[in-house]
Amino acid sequence: MSVSRKLWSRTQDGRAIYRYTITNASGASVVLSNIGAAIVAVNVPDKDGRLGDVVLGYGKAENYMYDGPCFGKCPGRYANRIARGRFTLDGKAYELPVNNGPNHLHGGPEGFQNKVWESRKKRGAVEFKYVAADGEMGYPGRMVVVAHYEWDDDNVLRLTFTAKSDAATVVNLTNHAYWNLDCKGSVLNHRLRLNASEYLPTDATLIPLGESEPVAGTPMDFLNPKRLGRDIRKDFPALKIGKGYDACWLIDGYMPGQLQEAAELKAARSGRVLKVYTTQPGVQVYTGNWLEGCPKGKRGKVYHDYYGVAIECQHYPDSPNKPEYPPVVLRPGKVFREAIVFAFGVEK
Repeated sequence: MSVSRKLWSRTQDGRAIYRYTITNASGASVVLSNIGAAIVAVNVPDKDGRLGDVVLGYGKAENYMYDGPCFGKCPGRYANRIARGRFTLDGKAYELPVNNGPNHLHGGPEGFQNKVWESRKKRGAVEFKYVAADGEMGYPGRMVVVAHYEWDDDNVLRLTFTAKSDAATVVNLTNHAYWNLDCKGSVLNHRLRLNASEYLPTDATLIPLGESEPVAGTPMDFLNPKRLGRDIRKDFPALKIGKGYDACWLIDGYMPGQLQEAAELKAARSGRVLKVYTTQPGVQVYTGNWLEGCPKGKRGKVYHDYYGVAIECQHYPDSPNKPEYPPVVLRPGKVFREAIVFAFGVEK
């Protein structure tokens, strides 16, 4: 496996921003950056063997800093939302910055996605490390996070997260790449299948109400493949709140530490297929409902709403406030370890 590193840019205070490219034997490649441990590009073949970049992103490194869509990056310390920016751990209340309506989102305005991580090549892979200070964005504990990316000759991208903390804290990590298997235009004709019989209904600010509900008989049912756009305009609370899909589904058969299928995405025009696997209990699907007006993309592309879909494998939103959800507490001496696998193929 070929791994190269190039200087992409520098921050205002002089820190180096790199692009890492991992290329396999067939010429398919993944491009990563130490801004937010980001996936910048994934170049994979279509049904005719032509390589194309299936990830939304920017041509300029600086546009990745503090961007609204969080293109390709790894948000934290807690991905997704925490209600009112508050939670209690071991009897102590913690206050976090509110940056999404009344709630805390993706670790706050200075979340991991807006940090320049340490980076290195490691035996044909690329590894990023970030050290979050005790009290950073209101969270307890000094936490060391590693995001390890591997790319193989079968066009499979593996992302493994590990984290340690010197004090009890909460953690939820994912990658926020937006996929477009046709490399252009809307994704509403992409067909999605989810290995999920239940989803989490939310309030108007996208905080889960509590218990999950069956997808059967609702527009949230992706147990059988269907076009993302088929039901997206339906008069249904989860769709009206976010102008499209922005919800968390519960992965069927979840067992801690066990890799499980989460989703399958297909594009008939290009023939590309993406299968997603994870050790995490949930998958947040966001259909890029608010991409309009974001910075210009690679090669000057203009992204409109629904031009990409994020498939974010993670723990459930607001889990620190819902003890009935799978636990997100990380204690000293323990290791947070979760994996996400993106497997690319074609269907002619």
